[in-house]
Amino acid sequence: MTQAMHVLTRTDLEDVELTPAEVIDLVEEAYLAFAHGDSRCPVKLMMPIPKAERDAVSYSMLGYDGSLEQIGFKTSYRQGSESAEKYYTTISLYDDVTGLPFAFMDCQRVGAARTPATTAITAKHCARPGATSALMLGTGVQGRNTLPYLATALPGLEKLRLFGTHPDGIAESISTMRRWFPEREIELVDDVPAAAAESDIVVVASGRAAHPKVRTDWLRPGGLLISVASKGVESGALRQADYAIATSTGQLGVTGTRLAGPGGEVRIDAELPEVIAGRAPGRRTDDNRVFAFSSGMIITDIPVAHALATRAVAAGRGQRVELWT
Repeated sequence: MTQAMHVLTRTDLEDVELTPAEVIDLVEEAYLAFAHGDSRCPVKLMMPIPKAERDAVSYSMLGYDGSLEQIGFKTSYRQGSESAEKYYTTISLYDDVTGLPFAFMDCQRVGAARTPATTAITAKHCARPGATSALMLGTGVQGRNTLPYLATALPGLEKLRLFGTHPDGIAESISTMRRWFPEREIELVDDVPAAAAESDIVVVASGRAAHPKVRTDWLRPGGLLISVASKGVESGALRQADYAIATSTGQLGVTGTRLAGPGGEVRIDAELPEVIAGRAPGRRTDDNRVFAFSSGMIITDIPVAHALATRAVAAGRGQRVELWT
């Protein structure tokens, strides 16, 4: 019996359409399946490369999405954090119903969709009632979709602010917003502490940030600070919060160790899947300053990758490669 896998490149996937609303629904359903015990998501492996001058790190994740009954293996390698030029990530999918492989594909497009979807879902469940403003810090690959995803999940947002230092990233962020919300404007800011103090939601997805590291105590009462595993957040941000959320406490212990308190202890009040499932609150009071740590979970990569791969294969993209006979 010949067993083959669809191989899909970044080019094969770049114009496959998934709307922000579709991705948000896929990701939220994935978190719910995990909260209900139908999925599995071991903590990711992280291996810093010992040559410090290369600033390189590698990740690996394994998971099972109980909704789709798909197994996913994801790998990432990044050298340097100033640009995405040397960032390589792939995901392979296996169908647990048929027991057959399905796809091996570039995962950059997947991450650029599921990450802002997680941010938007976090804001939907954890922002104070009536939130009207959001600030985005960072214009990298995973940050450029954030504002339109936030506007999709929270249509009451009136003021959208952006801080970035790379002209191409700023232009792409504005272009992406106009694609989905042609009537909306983005306010560019340069005073990060002042903009953070004026925003109900602050999302930090900057690498080696060209801005003062964001503190939770900059927020107005009721503010929400979401760190997308960012180096742009001050190490005391978690301890300054009135209430703390993480996508996964285990992964916070891998990718967010600098946020731990004295003695290396991580204090988290609730995990995002439990909040989505209604088993934990997104905040205790409307005035809480909430800190949320977002670290990628492969259970959210799998459904987005599957949707992209299914549509790409239906459109005749990629190659069918026989790896086993």
